[in-house]
Amino acid sequence: MADALVSVVLERLTSVLAQQIHEHVSLVPGVESEIESLKNTLCSVRDVLEDAEKRQVKEKSVRGWLERLKDMAYEMEDALDEWSIAILQFQMEGVENASTSKTKVSFCMPSPCICFKQVASRRDIACKIKGIKKKLDDIETDRKRFTFVSSRSEERSQRFITTSAIDISEVYGRDMDKKIILDHLLGKKCEEKPGLYIVSIVGTGGMGKTTLARLAYHHPEVETHFDERIWVCVSDPFDPIKVCRAIVEALQKKPCNLHDLEAVQQEIQTCIAGQKFLLVLDDVWTEDNQLWEQLKNTLHCGAAGTSLGELSLEQSRALFHQIAFYERSTWEKEEELKEIGEKIADKCKGLPLAIKTLGNLLRIKNSEEEWKNVLNSEVWQLDEFERDISPALLLSYYDLPPAIQRCFSFCAVFPKDSVIERDELIKLWMAQSYLNSDVVGRKYFEYLAARSFFQDFEKDDDGNIIGCKMHDIVHDFAQFLTQNECFIVEVDNQQMQSKDLPFKKIRHTTLIVRKSTPLAKAAFNSRVLEALTNLLGLRTLDLSRNQLIDELPKEVGKLIHLRYLNLSLCDSLRELPETICDLYHLQTLNIQGCSHLRKLPQAMSKLINLRHLENSDTRRLKGLPKGIGRLSSLQTLDVFIVSSYGNDECQIGDLRNLNNLRGRLSIKGLDKVNDAGEAEKAELKNKILQRLDLEFGRKEGTKGVAEALQPHPNLISLRIFDYSEREWPNWMMGSSLAQLKLLELENCISCTCLPPLGQLPVLEELVIWKMYSVIYIGSEFLGSSSTVFPKLKKLAIVHLADLKQWEIKEKEDRSIMPCLNHLITEFCPQLEGLPDHVLQRTSLQKLDIRYSYILERRYQKDIGVDRHKISHIPKVKYSLD
Repeated sequence: MADALVSVVLERLTSVLAQQIHEHVSLVPGVESEIESLKNTLCSVRDVLEDAEKRQVKEKSVRGWLERLKDMAYEMEDALDEWSIAILQFQMEGVENASTSKTKVSFCMPSPCICFKQVASRRDIACKIKGIKKKLDDIETDRKRFTFVSSRSEERSQRFITTSAIDISEVYGRDMDKKIILDHLLGKKCEEKPGLYIVSIVGTGGMGKTTLARLAYHHPEVETHFDERIWVCVSDPFDPIKVCRAIVEALQKKPCNLHDLEAVQQEIQTCIAGQKFLLVLDDVWTEDNQLWEQLKNTLHCGAAGTSLGELSLEQSRALFHQIAFYERSTWEKEEELKEIGEKIADKCKGLPLAIKTLGNLLRIKNSEEEWKNVLNSEVWQLDEFERDISPALLLSYYDLPPAIQRCFSFCAVFPKDSVIERDELIKLWMAQSYLNSDVVGRKYFEYLAARSFFQDFEKDDDGNIIGCKMHDIVHDFAQFLTQNECFIVEVDNQQMQSKDLPFKKIRHTTLIVRKSTPLAKAAFNSRVLEALTNLLGLRTLDLSRNQLIDELPKEVGKLIHLRYLNLSLCDSLRELPETICDLYHLQTLNIQGCSHLRKLPQAMSKLINLRHLENSDTRRLKGLPKGIGRLSSLQTLDVFIVSSYGNDECQIGDLRNLNNLRGRLSIKGLDKVNDAGEAEKAELKNKILQRLDLEFGRKEGTKGVAEALQPHPNLISLRIFDYSEREWPNWMMGSSLAQLKLLELENCISCTCLPPLGQLPVLEELVIWKMYSVIYIGSEFLGSSSTVFPKLKKLAIVHLADLKQWEIKEKEDRSIMPCLNHLITEFCPQLEGLPDHVLQRTSLQKLDIRYSYILERRYQKDIGVDRHKISHIPKVKYSLD
């Protein structure tokens, strides 16, 4: 981890110095020689970090040396941030002065106060750099005393072998344990009696307790056997009232507003009265019987239990072999490696997590030497790891490239058992300067997933991992690596659930405030906001989902090193302070779901490093500050709002310079665009977006505007709302949208006909919704292609109240909708019938005709006049289904 941090500092030293030279400014004169000396010393230190990180495990003095090095590196980063900000301020003052000079000649005579501040700032930065150089010299002296082995090589620093996570669906060696637990849960092990029956699964960390409990919890017989099933993650420390409130929230599907233990216990008893329920308490570590009694008294319990044993040698070896030799073709060394692998599996002491971790490590190793290095590692001899840190995790971590080591350790910022969204994690990594592109970030994420650092994967329709969790032991390991850098602060039960915070070292903070906490607003204002003024080294601040924040304090502007600020779902937040625009290094600002936010700060043009402005679901925002159009680094802008207030807020032409935008963009307020010439200024065709939403506000005379908003040909998803012209823009047909897979036309109430969408070559899903003027759908909808809708899988025609006929009259042999799987024609009360071609000459598997009453009578099961035309379709839904 220190290796990656030192590498980041070295890169930044070079880039900031180059920036100063490039801009022809000398904000910190005389430090060039200091910088060169710093770089040389850092390179020498970096060469021994691989050896130092291994020795720190059993040598406290080495660990202390590494801590000093990390602290120095962070100090250096802070100083470089200040240097970079000083350069940016100098540039901006120059721009402002140049602008002012058009009306005033005296701008060249700055005030003494401004001059003094600039000189003081330069002197401060220079002093800090010299002080850091002195600390690094001391660290270098100690480096020589430790006689580290220089082992850094370009091979290790650049090593990256692409692999993918494998899904081992079979749970090895747990068939009997699973049967015992299911027998207990289903009453086969004992006579069912009133009251609570407890089944305990006991074992060391990584044994597979949660996996086994999850198998039982989701078993079909268990799902039908219980009226209620509740899963609560407990973790450490064990707080009875917190656990009881979590149970109530799971049962009632809403926040619990009770705070007295007895009241919460009574609420639980009311919820489960007369119910057969299953409650899983996951990740319980406490052995304090008094704490247990407070929970047990709530549930009037008796008890039964089972202890989870280790996997047998045979089971351990079989699991290891399945993973380590996954998709390997047979080769001559397999037998030799198999023997070594069995010895490695034996060292894992029957722990599935350890076996999977090392199996995935060795899956990418082909040489006998590499396998023997794992088998004979001195890590296995470290007794202290038996309770705290897994040797398997440490071995796998040591093998990671330094850049990925740093990315993994950062994950300690997430609360235990929380879902980690891939794209959000990558933004966080980028905000820390761990990587420069989301493409690299996805590779790093997949690499960590393949090495068992992540689990419980959530995948999209294409099988890509988009979310995951961390095993508790893996999370503990990440916290062990980061020590005091990442803190999760919880305001609950009228107090701050945290230790005395070492403010100077904290770099990343997640703040959790429970909405239901009495006097929590006072706790938030008095303690947490006071803490913010001390957390001046913060790079990451997550305040999301905090209902108590109605305004962000102006003190946030002092967090000049902040890269990532998450305010999403702060539903009470009304506005942001202007001081937020002083966060020159801010890369991500997330205000998604801040539904009461009325405006953004006017000086946002100063946030020149901002890459992600996530602003969806901010319905009260009626415009964006004019300066957003100058943020050329923006890659994410969920919603662009066209305003009629041109001087202070964005107009459509302000999109012109935002050519790095990608992903999704929704443009609202297109009814405020006066003409096509104005729309052309947006240069939408130059923006490589995947998803585009256009909202026209039902204004007539917007065809020219729509024509000028032709998107990039790589667009995958297009939604058009409230378009009120009779004719469609020409780019909607054929080759202009050659990659389009999803198209939605919604609330286009003046359109009398549909465009020839059958010509779109890869369209998979088409939604036509609330187009009240469409009475007839005919051949114009199909277009002139030899194959019509060649890839279309789902077609939805919904709420077309006046649609009477849909016909396909053609008799030629061209193929029409050959891939159609799902047809929806709902809320079309006047539609008389469906084309025979669609019903009988496609691969239709699902048909929904709910609330289309003429269709329902015509195709009614057993008695409809045309029921035979749909008898081959497996799933047909009617209104009463």
